[in-house]
Amino acid sequence: MVVGGGVVGLSVAWRAAREGAAVTVIDPDPGGGASYAAAGMLAPVSEVTYTEEPLLRLGVDSLARWPRFAAELTEATGDDLDLRSAGTLDVAFGADDLAALGELAEFMAKLDLPVERLTGRECRRLEPMLAPSVRGGLLAPGDSWVNPRRVTRALLTALSRLGVPVLRRRVAEVVVAGGTVQGVRLAAADAEPGSRGVRPGRAPLPRQDSGAAPEQIPADQVVLAAGAWTGSLPGVPGGVLPPVRPVKGQIMRLRTPYPALTRCVRGTVHGSPVYLVPRGDGEVVLGATQEEMGFDTRVTAGGLWEILRDARELVPGVTEWEVTDVVAGLRPGTPDNLPAIGRTALPGLLVATGHHRGGVLLAPLTADLVVRLLAGETIVDHPCSPSRFEESTE
Repeated sequence: MVVGGGVVGLSVAWRAAREGAAVTVIDPDPGGGASYAAAGMLAPVSEVTYTEEPLLRLGVDSLARWPRFAAELTEATGDDLDLRSAGTLDVAFGADDLAALGELAEFMAKLDLPVERLTGRECRRLEPMLAPSVRGGLLAPGDSWVNPRRVTRALLTALSRLGVPVLRRRVAEVVVAGGTVQGVRLAAADAEPGSRGVRPGRAPLPRQDSGAAPEQIPADQVVLAAGAWTGSLPGVPGGVLPPVRPVKGQIMRLRTPYPALTRCVRGTVHGSPVYLVPRGDGEVVLGATQEEMGFDTRVTAGGLWEILRDARELVPGVTEWEVTDVVAGLRPGTPDNLPAIGRTALPGLLVATGHHRGGVLLAPLTADLVVRLLAGETIVDHPCSPSRFEESTE
């Protein structure tokens, strides 16, 4: 059983079902939440920081799995995921930004990561829409991106064709008896239709129950992949679930009347990172804020203004493009920014959460790891083990 119908949970369910496992997916709004809001950047190299080398290695590993993952999903469904591999261009405006990119390039070289340092003129030759004030840049040619909304739709189609039930219900609690997981208990059937990932207000799950009797769904193994809500599911003994918090991200989608960008473009403006991700259908995704606001998913004028203001510094023409969508999602963050993937201290309970900005990127790797664990394999000393958060008893 998989609790959570985002890109991670659906990927786990699909891979497990393909291996012959009996799988049920439970989520009140499959394909919604953070996956619906995500830009879909598969960019472990351009997002590298000096303190997150383990996360970088995970991202590079998962990126290498994406072409096969996408090809198999397209073969199973016929859906085009809009997977692109033209790289990411990180640009700088001032001398300090340029120096920082130079230091980052040296750090990447020590890690044997493919990057190219470019002058401002070379950047504008690659992307003519860039602002004239761009002084230089760093090209990560191996970075890719995909349309996560197409991915989740394709995963739901693939699961349907494999006969996997997807219950559009909310889990009220994890059922535990005799020190092991027995399954989950569902809340009464939701009367409210799907929110497509935008849950207004501050309540984490504000759906209204219809009054129908709750149901218990038995399962020998339960995978919790409920994103930011994973750490707060009732029924699990204290200290078992990893500390996961919601990190709010607001994002805009624009449509261009002409081809605007050929690769992802990002930069730091007013101290905040901003990116533009082009789609094959003329859409460009602008994002994203990073806010510690609990379970608040309100789209705010201030958040959108900041995104558009900063994006305009990189590509002045964005103000002429049509706004097609605005959305806020909740990324699941952990204290060390690494995801929590694996068995917990409670027999039968596994987690696949805490991916923060990398849920789409890390979905293939996460699915492969969880399927191995469900089959009984032991993975020793993996950096994403949930046990790293357990308090020492010494």
